[in-house]
Amino acid sequence: MDQIATPAVVAAEPEGLAARQDSTIAITAFVALAAVLVVLFRFPPVLDYPNHYTRIWLLSGGIGEKPFPEIYAVDWSRTFTNVGIDILATWLGPFVGADRLARALLFLAIVLPPLGAIGLHRALFGGRHHWQTAMLSLGWCATMIGGFINFQIGLGMALFFACVDLRLQDKNPALVFVWRLAAALLLTVMHIFSLGFYLAIVCGLEFSWRIDILRSKAGLVRLAGRLALVLGPCVLPPLALYLRTPALPDADNNGLALIWNDGVVLIVLNLLSAIITYVPVVDVLLVLPLILICTRAARAGDIRMHAGLAVAACGLLFLSCVSPRHTFGTGWISWRFPIMTALVAMAMVCPFANLTRRQALLLALVINLAVFGRGGWIGWNWWLAQKDVAAVEAVLKKVPAGAAVLPLGHDPETASDPAHSSRYFFVREDTFRHLPTLAVPFSHAFVPTLFTAKGKQPLSVLSPWSEIAVPEGNLLSIGVLSCAAMMQEYRNFTPYLSDWRRRFDFILVANADIPDRYVGTLMPAGLMLVEDAGFAKLYAIDKTMPAEPLSIPTGCARAS
Repeated sequence: MDQIATPAVVAAEPEGLAARQDSTIAITAFVALAAVLVVLFRFPPVLDYPNHYTRIWLLSGGIGEKPFPEIYAVDWSRTFTNVGIDILATWLGPFVGADRLARALLFLAIVLPPLGAIGLHRALFGGRHHWQTAMLSLGWCATMIGGFINFQIGLGMALFFACVDLRLQDKNPALVFVWRLAAALLLTVMHIFSLGFYLAIVCGLEFSWRIDILRSKAGLVRLAGRLALVLGPCVLPPLALYLRTPALPDADNNGLALIWNDGVVLIVLNLLSAIITYVPVVDVLLVLPLILICTRAARAGDIRMHAGLAVAACGLLFLSCVSPRHTFGTGWISWRFPIMTALVAMAMVCPFANLTRRQALLLALVINLAVFGRGGWIGWNWWLAQKDVAAVEAVLKKVPAGAAVLPLGHDPETASDPAHSSRYFFVREDTFRHLPTLAVPFSHAFVPTLFTAKGKQPLSVLSPWSEIAVPEGNLLSIGVLSCAAMMQEYRNFTPYLSDWRRRFDFILVANADIPDRYVGTLMPAGLMLVEDAGFAKLYAIDKTMPAEPLSIPTGCARAS
């Protein structure tokens, strides 16, 4: 078979020239590092993770504790995809505990994508090349720091499933069909994008090692047939499940609206999401050596490449540039494709397979410094964020059970302060937005920003609490309460703001130790400070005050 025979021929070199390469120790060390980070830091600065943690806690049994039977309900007919961690929470959560399960899922979200790419690389090229260590760097990217847990786990699953698919090629067609049908079903349930990723990889593997398959009419016909056998079983599960689902994500709230990366700068920034975490400059410097290794190997002629996966990577790169930033009530859709592109691109090449012992040691040194330098950078930011988590936990101790907590935050002028680098990632996205949702498991209180979107989560909010719930869970600036212009702007998707004094009991302000760019440190009248923990402040709401927002000229003009 071409997929196996070709690299063996290309790799044929004099026995005494090629030094032995082994990435096993580095891979083991990376997995251990990820495990240590997850164990040490209960709530790392990973944007969506606290929100997912809270939902896992509810589905693991917390929903049965007062007052939640009157607030939440579980309805599995609400969605057909993006529910992998929800199913595991329901099945395993009651036995292993929500905290252990949430940490395990975060660990898998970190390690599965690079390990899957390594597995595919070994299946294609054989051996334990140092380049496989370089793939570990892709454990850290914008979608990981964004806390897209289902998506990240789905990427890893797709890569491992592709390894199985590679072994089944040219086997019994019925067996291959059943396997692909089962893989498509599992990936659809985990995350619909992971199914698309699997489809792209398998189509690339079916293509060939060589591009000259396109020059043969018989080869093209054979390729078209093989691609049809990939597409058929992969389309059936999502189609069947879609026909049973009541609605697409956020279809009731104009979720089909499209927002694009409409400019070269935005497109370039979007492509960088494959490697960017907390401070872009640091990430680029630590990834640059890995890019230089590939370019140097290409110039030296010591690089092998799978042509079919190269075509798949080009297709994913194209989607990275043209996909919308937001639609179907889901943000940062365009972030998903650059990390897919990077994983396939690293798995499809094998640079510097033929080195002397000294050259191999130098290559290993450069790669390990880059990879574990990034790991250390992530660890530093996770440690830095723990005082912020402690502040939120401190103020939540003052919240009584059954209370309604309105989460707000200070939006500073700049997010470039090195002392608070863990609070922001990528293009000024905050990492602390969902920390207030921990009021649900820690205080047994209601927070309106828990993920309960129809079409994406099985958890729903019951009436009358649904009137003050925001299914997509964004954190607003504290300035919205003090500025009529901002109130009017946000009222469309947070209608409860017009009567926030009556509907909520407390306000939890995150990022409170940095002045807000709209109102500084000024708070609306009728709020009593209950607890000041620095990063987090808790205010009790005087419900006798009028609901109309106060007029504070400073900053309002900027907001409008």
